[in-house]
Amino acid sequence: MGPKIGCTLLAGTIFFLGTIRLRRYQLVIESHPQWALLVDNIYAQYIAYAFILFGSVLILASFYALGLFGTYLGDYFGILMEKRVTCFPFNIMDNPMYWGTVLDYLGSAIWHASPAGLLLTVLLAICYKIAILFEEPFTAEIYRQKAKKEKNKKES
Repeated sequence: MGPKIGCTLLAGTIFFLGTIRLRRYQLVIESHPQWALLVDNIYAQYIAYAFILFGSVLILASFYALGLFGTYLGDYFGILMEKRVTCFPFNIMDNPMYWGTVLDYLGSAIWHASPAGLLLTVLLAICYKIAILFEEPFTAEIYRQKAKKEKNKKES
């Protein structure tokens, strides 16, 4: 199996499991008690809209900048970008797709006035932070090695 097929299968798996995670999250925030402070609070609704909108922009812009293979761990399959992406939204933060997802979940929790949703959002952020601790050094190293190989080719 080639790297593009393997990465595409991984992308499908990640997307499918993400859909299941989102549905389970929706069931929790819709079925658990609401936080009275946030119920029918117009300011909370505006904040929720803002988080969901900004989070969605981060996610969509990240996907546009990275493409399918850049988004779904193509570098683990040896499918590398020409260089690390530095355009929007990567020029305002690292890992914008992860943090955009956290903002989407946070906005949904606020929208539904869900303490359980807020707790799950914190857990999601912790999981993403742990993933970043593993991914960042790996990504930095593969692009360092790629740059070294290209430099060696030019010198030869």
